[in-house]
Amino acid sequence: MKDAPLILTIGYDQRSADDFMALLRMHAIAFLIDIRTSPWEPERPEFSQDALADSLWEQGIRYVFMGDALGAQPDDPACYVDGRVSFARLGKQEAFLQAVARVQKAFEQGLRVALMDAPVRPESSHRSFLIGAILTERGAPVQHIDETGALKSQADVASSSPVAPAPAPIPAGPANIDSARELLKTVFGYDDFWPLQAEIIENALARRDTLVIMPTGGGKSLCYQLPALLFDGLTVVVSPLISLMQDQVEALRQAGVAAAFLNSMLDFDSYQRITRQVRAGEMKLLYVAPETLLQARTLALLDASRVQMLAIDEAHCISSWGHDFRPEYRQLLSVRQRYPQAVCMGLTATATPRVQRDIQEILGFEDANAFVASFDRPNLHLAVQRRTDGLKQTLAFLQAHREQSGIIYCSTRRQVDTLSEQLRLLGWHALPYHAGMEKADRERHQRQFVRDDVPIMVATIAFGMGIDKSNVRFVLHYNLPQNIESYYQEIGRAGRDGLRADCLLLYNQSDMRMIRHFIDEGADSERVGRLQRLQAMADYAQAGECRRVPLLAYFGEAYEAESCDMCDNCLRQETGQALADATIPAQMFLSCVKRTGEYFGKSHIIKVLRGSQSKPVLSRGHHNLSTYGIGAEYSRREWLHMAEQFIEQGLVVQDAEHGSLSLTAKGYQVFKGEKVFITPLPQAEITPAAGISGDMAYDSELFGQLRALRKEIADEVGVPAYVIFSDRALQEMATFYPQSNEHFLAMNGVGRAKLERYGQRFLDMLRDYCQARDLPERPKALSPAARSRSGAKRRFEEVGEFYLAGQTVKALQKLYGVKRDTIIAHLQRYRNAGHALDADRILDASRLTPEQQARVLAKFQALGMDKLSPIYNVLGQRISYEELRIMKLYLLCGGELPGSGAPD
Repeated sequence: MKDAPLILTIGYDQRSADDFMALLRMHAIAFLIDIRTSPWEPERPEFSQDALADSLWEQGIRYVFMGDALGAQPDDPACYVDGRVSFARLGKQEAFLQAVARVQKAFEQGLRVALMDAPVRPESSHRSFLIGAILTERGAPVQHIDETGALKSQADVASSSPVAPAPAPIPAGPANIDSARELLKTVFGYDDFWPLQAEIIENALARRDTLVIMPTGGGKSLCYQLPALLFDGLTVVVSPLISLMQDQVEALRQAGVAAAFLNSMLDFDSYQRITRQVRAGEMKLLYVAPETLLQARTLALLDASRVQMLAIDEAHCISSWGHDFRPEYRQLLSVRQRYPQAVCMGLTATATPRVQRDIQEILGFEDANAFVASFDRPNLHLAVQRRTDGLKQTLAFLQAHREQSGIIYCSTRRQVDTLSEQLRLLGWHALPYHAGMEKADRERHQRQFVRDDVPIMVATIAFGMGIDKSNVRFVLHYNLPQNIESYYQEIGRAGRDGLRADCLLLYNQSDMRMIRHFIDEGADSERVGRLQRLQAMADYAQAGECRRVPLLAYFGEAYEAESCDMCDNCLRQETGQALADATIPAQMFLSCVKRTGEYFGKSHIIKVLRGSQSKPVLSRGHHNLSTYGIGAEYSRREWLHMAEQFIEQGLVVQDAEHGSLSLTAKGYQVFKGEKVFITPLPQAEITPAAGISGDMAYDSELFGQLRALRKEIADEVGVPAYVIFSDRALQEMATFYPQSNEHFLAMNGVGRAKLERYGQRFLDMLRDYCQARDLPERPKALSPAARSRSGAKRRFEEVGEFYLAGQTVKALQKLYGVKRDTIIAHLQRYRNAGHALDADRILDASRLTPEQQARVLAKFQALGMDKLSPIYNVLGQRISYEELRIMKLYLLCGGELPGSGAPD
C-alpha cells in the first residue's frame, strides 16, 4: 500500500534534481535522511544541504542530516584498517548503532523514509551494504532504488559484489613498469604507452627525480598519475590552474581513482572531509595550487601523511627566463627539501633549452633524468593566411568545422566582443571570454564551453589555460600572437585526444605594428627579448617551408622529415600549389613607390597602379605618372596581398609612424631581373576540413548517436562530456561495433570503472544499432595509425598501409579530410619508399574516360615522366595536373603503356 511504512535508499550522482524529486514523490516519502559524510557537492550545488532542504520543503518532505553518525568516513581512527573504513568496525560504533535505531523507530511509527547517499547504484554504497543489512536483521526491511529507478530487495543487493564507498582500490603489486602497464589499461583504458611515457614512469618508480618536457596532449599527466597509484602513499600535484586541477580530479574519480584538490574554492566542510581522507591514507593524489601548498596548515597536513612524490606541473613558471614566470614557484624548493624521501617530478609543455637548464639547476635535477619529448604534435594541421577579410575567412573556416568544438583567439577585448557578436548574428553559437567581463559571466561561459553546451569560444589569451577539454577540434588565431611560446601553448589546446585538429593563423602587418607598440610601452629591460620573440613569431608566419621546421627549431628541435603532410606549405608543394612568380607586379609596385617620391603608403600606391581618379591621386598629379593604371588587371585585394609580401621580403621598408614606403637595396635588384615569388592569394573557401580521423572510416551516424548519449549522461552526472568518454573512444565504438563487455573494454579510454558506470547504456545503444543493421563486432588490433601515434609510422606510410588493407582513395579522403591529390601524393611517396601498389586500383581513382587515359599515357610514352608541365601543355591544358599525377603513379606502379600513341 502506498501509505504503508517504508524504508528506501536512493542515490543521485547520475540523476538530475528533477528526477530525484520525482522518485521521492512517486514513493510518497515523508522524511529524507542524508547519510553523506559531507552534505556539499561543488559540482552539484543543487544537492548541497541548504539547496536540498529548500527543495524538499517545497515538496512537503522533511530533511534530516545524519551523515555525522551514519556517514562512511567517521572521525574515530578505530574505524579504519590500513587507511580504509572497516564496515565491520563501523557497524559496532555506538553512535552509528544509535542512528540506525532512529531510522528503525521511524519505520515502526509507520513513516516512509528514504536514506540518501551519492552513488546511484545500491551496490556502491554502505547505505545498502551495511545499514540495509542491519535494519533488515532488525525486522525493518529495506528496498533500494537502483540506477534505472526500479526497486531492489536487500537480498538482491547483498548477492551483488559490494563496492566500498571509498574510491576503488588499485590492485596491489610491485612498483614496476609491468604493473604500470596493467593499470594503464584497467584504470585508464589505454592499450599502450605514448612516446617516452614508459621511460619516464620507470625512472620515477626507481625513485629518481625526473624532468619531463612534453607537448600538451602528449600524455604528461599519466607520467605522474601511474606512479602515484603504485606508490604506497600520497602524491602531491602542484598546479597553478584551479579549473584544470578540478577537471583532472573529476576525470580521475570517474576512472575510480582516489583524488582530490585543495584550493580557495572549497567550503569548510569539504576541506575538512578531504583532509580527513588524506590523514587516513585514502587519497592517492592531492592537487594543490602553489599558494595553498605553502600554507602552514597544508604543510602540517602533509607532515602527517606519507608523501611519496611531488609533481610540479607548469614547471617553466619556476624560471625567470620562462614566458610565464611566477615568484611563488621558486619557494617550492623549500617544500622539496622538506620531504627528501619524496620523488620530485617537474613537467612542462613549453620550455626552450635555456628554460629547461634553469629548471634543472633550481630543482637540482641531473641531466640523465631529463626527458624531452618531441615538440611535434603530428595530429595538428598548421596553416597561416594573411588576413584580408577576417570575418569572411573565419566564416569559411567555421563552415568546414560545423558541429565541432573550437576556440578563436583575438588580441583585444573589443575584438572579442565584436567578433563573437557578429558570429551570433550570423547563426553561430559563440560566446566571448576576456578579463574585462564579470567573473561570474566568464566562469559561466567557460563551463558552457567545457560541457559542450556552446561549441565556439571567442577569447583573448586569458582563456584556456585552465581547461583539460580533449575534444577541441580547431583553434583559430584572428591575430598574430606575441611569441611562439604563447602560440604553441594555445594551439596545444586542440586535439588532446590524439585526433586531427586544425590550427589556422590569420595575420597582417597591422598586427606587427600593434605588438611593437605594446612592447615599446613596456619595460626597457624586456624590450629586446620581446622583440626577438616577436620576430621569431613573424618568421614562422611568413615561412615558405614546412611549418614545423621553424616552430620546432624555436624549442631546440630539428625537424628532419622531408614533409610533415600536415601543414599548408607541405600540402601546397605536394599538390602542385607552388609559389607564384610575381616579378612583373613587383617591378610595377616598386617603380610606383619610387616615382611617387617614396613618401606614400601602400594604399595610395595601389590607387595609382589601378588608375584611381580619387582626389589624392589627381591633386598630386600622379595620374600623369608612367605607372598610373598599369596594374588595373589586379584587384585591390590582390595588390594588398602582394604588397604585404613585398614588405615582408624586404623589398621596401615601411615607416612605423607614418606608413610610407621606401625601396631597399634588395628592392633595386628586382629592377635588374631578380625574381620575386609569393604565396598565391588565399581563397576564403579553401580551408582544410577537420575530419575526426582515426584508425578506420567510422560510422558517422552511430558516432552522432553515441555523442548525444555521452552528452545526456554527462549532463546527468554534472561533468564535461569528454570526461565520460573521449571522441576517440566514441570513434572506435563507431568503427568496431563492440557488443560485449570484453570488446567494450578494448576501446580506447575504457577502463573497468567506466565500464561499470556507463557501459550498459552504451552497449544497449550499440546492440540496438547493430542488430537493426545486421552489423557484427569487428576485432580491434593495433592499427597503422595507432602505431603512427606512438612514433613508428609517418603519414604516407599510414595511408599506404590503409590502402593495402582495402581502403579506397575516396575513403581515405574522407578519413583525413583532404583532397584526392593529397592521398595520391601520399601513395606515391609510399611507392617510392619501396612498397608495391596495385596499378589497376590506382587507375580506378582516375575520373578520365578510357580514351582520355589512353591519350595521356601516349604522351607520357613520348615525352617521359620527369616533368608534368610538357604533358599538360601538349594536351592543351585540358587535363588537370591532379589527373596527370594519378596516371603517372599508375605507370610507376607497373601500369601498361598503350601499344602505340593515341590520337590527339
